[in-house]
This record gives sequence, structure tokens and C-alpha cells, in this order.
Amino acid sequence: MRTDQTFTTGIEEPLLAVSLELAAANWKVALHDGRREKPAVHSVSQPQAMARLQAVLELVERHKEKWLLPADTPIVVSYEAGQDAFWIYRALRLKEIDCYVIDPASIPVERHQRRAKTDRLDAIKLVTNLRARLHGERDRMHVVRVPSLQDEASRHLMRERGQLQKEVLQHHDRVRKLLATLGCWDDVDHKTFAGRLARDEVRCYDGTPLPPELRGRLLRECDRLSQAEQQFAAVERSRHEMVSAPARKRIDDLSRLKGIGPVGASRLALELFWRAFHNRREVGACVGLVPQPYDSGQSHVDQGISKQGNRRVRALLIEMSWCWLRYQPDSALTRWFNRRTQGTGPNRRARRIAIVAVARRLAIALWRYLKDGVIPEGANLKAV
Repeated sequence: MRTDQTFTTGIEEPLLAVSLELAAANWKVALHDGRREKPAVHSVSQPQAMARLQAVLELVERHKEKWLLPADTPIVVSYEAGQDAFWIYRALRLKEIDCYVIDPASIPVERHQRRAKTDRLDAIKLVTNLRARLHGERDRMHVVRVPSLQDEASRHLMRERGQLQKEVLQHHDRVRKLLATLGCWDDVDHKTFAGRLARDEVRCYDGTPLPPELRGRLLRECDRLSQAEQQFAAVERSRHEMVSAPARKRIDDLSRLKGIGPVGASRLALELFWRAFHNRREVGACVGLVPQPYDSGQSHVDQGISKQGNRRVRALLIEMSWCWLRYQPDSALTRWFNRRTQGTGPNRRARRIAIVAVARRLAIALWRYLKDGVIPEGANLKAV
């Protein structure tokens, strides 16, 4: 049976939709011009990234000739957001080809207990949903907002800082626990500990020397700790200078508010407020702090918050909200929290639920503060 049989759809202008199902070994490429019964599916497996993308473009040109499409037929490419990030999007945009990066969780799937799932079927589903979206069915899938190369690179400053800080704490904790197995309770956070360990001055609980195997492991652990601390200090020194001027201004503006430190301001500015929002609903949805109801028939279930979007920002906003209650006691947000939790007594669960709402309101208030210069109601600025 021929799979390239044409049929009439009523579409006036031809358009070639292309979807990429990305994998390390090969990519599945599905192509559909809207006039065939089924899309064409091919595989490309070049070992180099740009060579593989070039093979996709050559495949597109061959099908334009095979399907007798005009040379100026618009091409739209889509692929799911994942480990390849946005380099494919940027490479295609340089060639003036429209590209959509899709949120994988937004693509509807069958709800059968057992369903077929292969890269080929995923590519076909993706190109079918792409054509539906291009014809107005925007709920078929959600498009990810792509940051600029500078905005994406700036995120690594704070992410590396957090990773190095975690490594430093892990090294300290590992050394302390290894010493505790021999009854040695020395302060490993002191800067002289590595020198004392090298001079064999660190002893067991009864004053005997450390076993040479354990002492060697501790010395190597101290070397890794020293390297992590040096890298952490280097990132701290260059953190403010390496960001762009607009991001630096957002960081400075956020740092003026009491309860927001330079580290938290940098994370918010680089992880969240690099993009423009149109309304407060977009802000809440982006950080995943909006309610997610399940209301179907007789079932009315509150599923809690959606937890979509950037988990780092969501955790930071929760932590920042607790600081806001402490350092901004006269603000409208703090008064609202106190009213909602008044009379709950020692019920900590009620406070933890209310703080999520404070985090969402705080994100919206900070967005308005950066966008329009409106200081959150009742908030105080730091003394210059």
C-alpha cells in the first residue's frame, strides 16, 4: 500500500512540518506536508552534531523535491526539550527556519494500560501535534521559551556556585564522619586541620596515630576540599562582574529589599527574571506554585501545586518567603500570612501550606517591582 497518497485538506498554502526525536545513537525525523495520509519517517546517525543536523536539512530538501513543493515552502521544525538544550533551535534560526522547542510533559498520550511507544511513533505524534498547533490548536503542546545564549550561560554562575558549596559541605562532613569512627572529634572546619593531619598530629581517641590507610584517605579528601574551596572563592569573586548589564541591574534592584541577599537576588535574576512575563498568571505558572485541581464528575480533589517549571527557583522562593516574614514584618504579605495562620497554634502544616501562597505572591510582587518599579506594599528598603 502506498503511504504517500495525497488527499485534499483545504489548506491553501503548503507548509512542511518536521519533528525530531533525539537520541544519542540516531535521530528519528518525521516529515509531513499535510497532503499525505502518513508522514515520512527517516533516521540520521552521523557521529558529529552539526553533520547530523545538516543531514536533516538535506533530507528536508529531498522531500521538497519529491513532493513537488515550491522552493519557498515554509519549514517548521519541532523537538522536545532535553539534554540537547537549545543549540538545535539556534542553528536552525540562523538558517531562518522556524523551530519550536516543546515541553515533553505537555504532549497528550494514550491512557491505555499498555501502549506502544517507540521513537518512530513519538516522532509521528510530535509532527502531527505540530501541524495541529500551526493550525490553531495551541493546547496540543506547550512551547518552551528559549533564552538567549548569554542568559543561558549566566545561569551556570549560580548553578556552579551551588554545586561547589554542596561539594565543600560534603567533604567537610565526610572527613568528620571518618574521624568519628575512631573517636577523634577534632574540628575539621578549622583551616589548620589539613596541616595538622599532614604533620600526623591528629590522633585517635586514645592518643594512638591514625591508621595509615585512613590517614591517606583523609589527606586526599583534604586536597579535594582545598580545590573545591578555591574554585568556590573564584566563582564568588567573578559572580557579579561576569553577568550582563541588564541582569546586574536586576540583581542590584532586588538586593535593595530587606530579606533578599545578593545570592538570592542573583539566582532570581538569572534563573527567573531573564524572560518577560505578560501577567501575574504567567509568573505563578512558570515557578509551579499555582493550584492544580482535579474536578471531574463527582471527583473534586485538590492536587496541591503544579510543581512545574524551574525547581531551583521554586525552592528559593519558599526559603526567601520565610526570610521575608522575618525581615519585612510590616509588609502586606507578612500581614496576610499572619491573618491566615492566626489561631492555628502549633499547627506547622498550616504554616507550610500558607508559605507556598506567600511564595507565589512574592514572585508576582518582585516581578512588578522589576517591571514597573512598584515596591511591594509595606516593604522596606535597605539603608544605603
